[in-house]
Amino acid sequence: MIAYLTGTIQKKLPSAIILNAGEIGYLVSATHNYLSEHEANDSVELYIHTAVREDDISLYGFATFEELETFKLLISVSGVGPKSGLEILNNPLSSIRFAISKGDVDLLVQTKGIGKKTAERIVIDLKEKISATSEPENYKTPSNLNEDAIGALINLGYRKHQIIQKLKNLPQEIKEPEDIIKYFLQNA
Repeated sequence: MIAYLTGTIQKKLPSAIILNAGEIGYLVSATHNYLSEHEANDSVELYIHTAVREDDISLYGFATFEELETFKLLISVSGVGPKSGLEILNNPLSSIRFAISKGDVDLLVQTKGIGKKTAERIVIDLKEKISATSEPENYKTPSNLNEDAIGALINLGYRKHQIIQKLKNLPQEIKEPEDIIKYFLQNA
């Protein structure tokens, strides 16, 4: 099994990279967050999960060992495959761990491909396996944010945690959805 790779990104694809490691190109799936942070020709190190099925061998790459371990826990839950696991990991790791340890399914339900029943199953199966002691600073949506504005920005292709992170310093006087969107786009 492949557990770790280091090399240069040969090519970026929509949901993966081709990693040139020792003159061999590996196709490695990664989170959208990871992909947005790296470009072709970047040198990277990845912790790898190798998924073997009867008709496929797939590699999933993570920046930290903690992300890899969380991914393995997520895909151990019935109904959560590698693609769903990657989608969940597009949220901040500390928020995921906190949500699961506190039994909060709301963060998980906001993830593409995760319904309420699957989110509840994740919480039930992993609550005892994941511990989080303190609430992450970016866990809750600031109270002055308008859900319509957040929904519009999500429709533009931004991730909810990215939106909340950028809007946590939103001035209190900005309340209208159009103004919130304008502020976000100017500060993104």
